[in-house]
Amino acid sequence: MRLHASILLAGATGLFGKIITIGELPLVFYRVLFSALLLAFVMGVQHRLHRLPLRQVAMMMGCGVLLAVHWVCYYGSIKMANVSIGAVCFALVGFFTAIIEPIIRWHKPTWRELLLSLLTVCGIVLIFGFDVRYRAGIAVGCLSSLLYAFFSVFSKRVQAYTGRASSTMLLYELMGGGIILAVATLVYGLVDPKAVIVPPGHDLIALLIFASVFTIAPFLLQLQALHSISAFTVNLSYNLEPIYTIVMAMLLFDEAGELSAAFWGGIALILLSVGVQTSLVVRSRDKDRK
Repeated sequence: MRLHASILLAGATGLFGKIITIGELPLVFYRVLFSALLLAFVMGVQHRLHRLPLRQVAMMMGCGVLLAVHWVCYYGSIKMANVSIGAVCFALVGFFTAIIEPIIRWHKPTWRELLLSLLTVCGIVLIFGFDVRYRAGIAVGCLSSLLYAFFSVFSKRVQAYTGRASSTMLLYELMGGGIILAVATLVYGLVDPKAVIVPPGHDLIALLIFASVFTIAPFLLQLQALHSISAFTVNLSYNLEPIYTIVMAMLLFDEAGELSAAFWGGIALILLSVGVQTSLVVRSRDKDRK
């Protein structure tokens, strides 16, 4: 129950790209700021805030910069196109990871994962090639996925090197992202004086809900779920996140009418990739148990 609650909440994060009216840069800045403050408060109450070596802090904050820029591109994609497009583009993370991780870790690529990920690429190409209305949003969404692939690979290596808890990693990642976003938001305001930097009242309320219920809460629920179920089950279940996002976007924003037949063809290829990969992994685990 906790696991699927966390996935549902995580799937709803894309909706805030439509609900919040300010631009993607200040949107992500306030999300990171409020999330970092809330997480620091929770960890402080639990006496889990400790001074760390400067090298470790710098490594974690560096990962946070990648995460922050990924979020800016992700919400930029949603604002340029729609929530469903942003969610579909995020499915490219697996393909980019299958290429990037072997290069960084100096080992041979897993051809099965690479070939399955190519199904996702074909799905994106199908959407990209025929639905000309959203090409800019799709391009930015693909960049978002590439950045998240780099973030996930480097974050995993940093956590293995430092041995720090996930909550500590997230806090310093948010701090690193917050610093770079603060500078970028300040420059953005100076370059474009007409830009809305301070969120209006309804955006402020949405941002507070976004940071607490839809950012920190899914993370804490996921950690609690890991106490009783395996990490494999958690990661496998998170394949449902883009589907939840698309369904909620159709229900709340009536996006089904905006999506072409090419979009649904691309979705079918992406779901096929996820389904085959899931089946192969489950079979492999069953063989190992025998």
